[in-house]
Amino acid sequence: MTIQSDIERKLADSLSPRHLEVINESHMHAGPATESHFKLVIVSDRFAGQNRVRRHQTVNTVLADELAGPVHALSMQTHTADEWQARGGAVMASPACRGGSKAEA
Repeated sequence: MTIQSDIERKLADSLSPRHLEVINESHMHAGPATESHFKLVIVSDRFAGQNRVRRHQTVNTVLADELAGPVHALSMQTHTADEWQARGGAVMASPACRGGSKAEA
């Protein structure tokens, strides 16, 4: 199994998302293109009544093993179904990496 598939499985099992995207963005960052940088877009009813910090804490708890090991960076877009619909399903673009050797290019 890949790290990405482990993340997808754990989030699906724990948060029953209506929408889930786990995007491997490792190729956009300095160093070897491994499974270490991800963008997460998740829509779950479990986020109702939670602020953004609490939503991220919930995800961090589910992915504690991955965040303690192979995952170096995880950006999160956490929404309720109503928020997702209001956004029209739009996903924010990730910024270009400015760290390491890519900043020198």
